[in-house]
Amino acid sequence: MMREFSVVIEKDEDGYFVATVPALRGCHTQAKSLDTLMKRIKEAVELCLEVQNLYSLLYGREPARGWTK
Repeated sequence: MMREFSVVIEKDEDGYFVATVPALRGCHTQAKSLDTLMKRIKEAVELCLEVQNLYSLLYGREPARGWTK
């Protein structure tokens, strides 16, 4: 199943690009170039979705919004 997520990209004071996916808690990464950033954020999204799926299998529900572990 193909899902789409919005990605917020900012440039920090050190010149790094920082990407965040607001819909996925804890899903963020950084890189010096946009090409590298896009590869990394795709990997981060995949990992966040894997964690959510594993949590759902173990506990029968999605993690609560405040869940941080």
